[in-house]
Amino acid sequence: MAPRRQLRRFDLKHLEAHDELIGVDEAGRGALAGPVVAAAVLVTRDFLSSRWADANARRINDSKQLTVAERDALYLEFEALAAEGEIHANFGTADVAEIESLNILGATKLAMRRALEGIYPPSAFVAPPSEPDLFSSAEDIAAYKPQVRARILIDGLALRGFPYPHAGIVQGDTRSLCIAMASIIAKVTRDRLLIDLDSKFPGYGFAQHKGYGTEEHREAVLRLGRCAEHRDTFLRKLFASRIDPGQLGLLSDD
Repeated sequence: MAPRRQLRRFDLKHLEAHDELIGVDEAGRGALAGPVVAAAVLVTRDFLSSRWADANARRINDSKQLTVAERDALYLEFEALAAEGEIHANFGTADVAEIESLNILGATKLAMRRALEGIYPPSAFVAPPSEPDLFSSAEDIAAYKPQVRARILIDGLALRGFPYPHAGIVQGDTRSLCIAMASIIAKVTRDRLLIDLDSKFPGYGFAQHKGYGTEEHREAVLRLGRCAEHRDTFLRKLFASRIDPGQLGLLSDD
């Protein structure tokens, strides 16, 4: 894992040829239940050089490496920074029905697109067609730039068929400050959604495991059956491995 102070350096390097940097990450991709949540965080060179970033960047890391208290505290600070216009942040979700319809990769891309659309529409990154009535000369066409000069960094591999031009950064939540910030927002947002689901679907322990496949969660599903927030495609292997109690006598003690 890169030292935390290098996360800001990584982002500053990627800003050398751009005005803005947007980090994107998700939470809940591997869970058995609940939505997948993505977040996008836009930072600028001014923010990365600000007093807040200088004092607090070392506190930011991949959300999985932070405690609940650390994530919650940073989330509140991100809200304040966004309210002050220091950063721009947004999240998007894809629900269980969309996960079942699109598969988890398709749903993850949908959630990421929704998060990004709260900052810029895809069209802001695309030059209009070079039609004669749009430009007066070849020089005008060559000089045209998209509406925004933002570089998008997505945690993991680059995504095929994604409407935003972007770079995939493997283990980006441990390398890039803005991706790590996005990972915290996605994680906190999803955890809160699963805590709400715990009261709607008691008995599964959503507030504790947040929908992931812990032993307690798997046992609850086998005991109670699935609920509306469970992903059927993710449960098939669990139900396929379920042993019929009537067959227990056929098993040896070895």
